[in-house]
Amino acid sequence: MNKLNFPSYTFRLKKSGNRTLIFDQLRRKYVSLFPEELVRQNMVEFLIRERNFPSSLMANEVEIVFGEMRRRCDTVVYDSSLRPILIIEYKAPTVEITRQTFDQIAVYNTKLNVRFLLISNGLTHCFCVVDQEKNQLSFLRDIPRYEDLFLDTKKEV
Repeated sequence: MNKLNFPSYTFRLKKSGNRTLIFDQLRRKYVSLFPEELVRQNMVEFLIRERNFPSSLMANEVEIVFGEMRRRCDTVVYDSSLRPILIIEYKAPTVEITRQTFDQIAVYNTKLNVRFLLISNGLTHCFCVVDQEKNQLSFLRDIPRYEDLFLDTKKEV
């Protein structure tokens, strides 16, 4: 597997039969270690350690319902009032981030109406601000710190 575009972190791993499991600190349980899951665990660790995101305001595998359909957001980040502010979508490192990836996360956002979206395949991270009025995305060069997400909306994060 390619080296991911994150600092080096240590994770709790264990074997279960022929599967390798990784401990998910947000779900507080071991989950199967697939490539996409490794991206998730690295991003969560990065956000907590490097960008000051409170783990208590983050959740993995958040279910959203569209009529009869049920979908899961990979990670949702909340503000201190528990309103969703960021949806994160993960892909395996071998999966290119395309317009379809953004379409998927945009569908989730029709339900959660967040201000920020983040998509990562572990190699490339795309962080954007959603302008609901203009129905457009503005991409940032870097992933901001948690506290910077609450700056005046007229200023660039």
